[in-house]
Amino acid sequence: MHKCLWRNLLKNNAINKLFTIAAITLGITACANSNVKNDVNTLPKNIIFMIGDGMGVAHTTSYRYFADDKATKEVERTVFDELLVGTSSTYPDDNTYVTDSAASATALSSGVKSYNGAIGVDVNKKPVLTLLERAKQLGKTTGIVSSSQINHATPASFIAHNESRRNYNQIADAYIDEKINYAPKVDLMLGGGTSYFIRKDRNIVNEFKSLGYSYVDDLTKLNELNTLPALGLFAPVGLPFAVDSDALPNRVEAMTKTALNLLATQSSDNGFFIMIEGSQIDWCAHGNDVACAMGELEDFAKAIEYAKQFTEENGETLLIITADHATGGLSIGANGTYDWKTDKVKQINSSLAVIIPAFLSLEKDVTDKVIQSTWKKHVDFDLSASQIETLKSALSSKLKKEKMTREIKAIINDTTLTGWTTGGHTAGDVQVFASGVNSHLFNGQQDNTDIAKKLFKQLNSAQ
Repeated sequence: MHKCLWRNLLKNNAINKLFTIAAITLGITACANSNVKNDVNTLPKNIIFMIGDGMGVAHTTSYRYFADDKATKEVERTVFDELLVGTSSTYPDDNTYVTDSAASATALSSGVKSYNGAIGVDVNKKPVLTLLERAKQLGKTTGIVSSSQINHATPASFIAHNESRRNYNQIADAYIDEKINYAPKVDLMLGGGTSYFIRKDRNIVNEFKSLGYSYVDDLTKLNELNTLPALGLFAPVGLPFAVDSDALPNRVEAMTKTALNLLATQSSDNGFFIMIEGSQIDWCAHGNDVACAMGELEDFAKAIEYAKQFTEENGETLLIITADHATGGLSIGANGTYDWKTDKVKQINSSLAVIIPAFLSLEKDVTDKVIQSTWKKHVDFDLSASQIETLKSALSSKLKKEKMTREIKAIINDTTLTGWTTGGHTAGDVQVFASGVNSHLFNGQQDNTDIAKKLFKQLNSAQ
């Protein structure tokens, strides 16, 4: 066996049988990428890996204009502009060019290309060792934060190994059943997912509590988590969209603050590794919902700003941010008009997931006044007379749901001059942002697997 591979395997004699194949994969990857140079003498003790799910170049650009102070002539830079260092390709290993979140997250977590739907496995459905698992093997404290359910594709690909992202219960089971050094892989988990962790057949939350995990299920009580290990599940599936969350719209920011503050005081002497996902940028873009997407981008940007501040104040930290893919084919400007109406976007106070059901609940013979008043509960600009007639016609249609959805989207997109090319993903490169120790290693164009390989190098070199 190659000397370098032996060296990587022998450094942790407590690797469970489950990870034998994965450990070999890591050894080969680490040896093959030994030419990745650390140009400074220091290595990061802590790694913060943030992923904006579905966040393409158009998304971060649109957020810049959305956040722009119209009182000034100059368009202000955002945290995305400040930290931008490069780009990344995202294609999966199945000749489609367009990745899903599972394949891309597997590439970002392991450095191994796989098929769409794969959770921490290669194209042969064999487990691949992930960055989070390797960090745990090395004695680091580990964490995940997600605005989706914590067993959704992106966080799952850092923790579990499954042939299908749809096997949500199996993936949730793996979070406690699969261990490293006789302990669960993740010391801190914050997000949604009670439907999968509290089930008729199994209460995984109680199992975590029996292992000493503190637990909260109310996002406004995050401050009650003051020790590790800890688990917080705040919704049956994903958290409510930021634009619909009056009490705490910046959910990712709040969870990020709690997580990093806990890790700063409670992590092991070896430091920590945490993956933080802004999950619902993707969900909003799948729905071609511009106001929803801007709310998620604002929340994620605020979380990044806090992580950036944390990184600057903790000199042993590397902050790396990217996206798994772009979603929706967002166009900032549409219909041949050279403009994008951010003022109109800001007047939309609810997601389409809230607006559309509000109209579907109406009777087909409603008056113009009822249509307008229903609209005004969610949007601050008025409907025109023709738009009111269009919505009344949709209510009377045999395909009421499909027509109402299409017409409300058209009203919002035409008014704001927002364009979309798809309700799915696109294959364009995504941006890479970085700060802190050895952040320069991520400069320029790279593949998503290169990001993981460089991070593995940081972890293994620090042994």
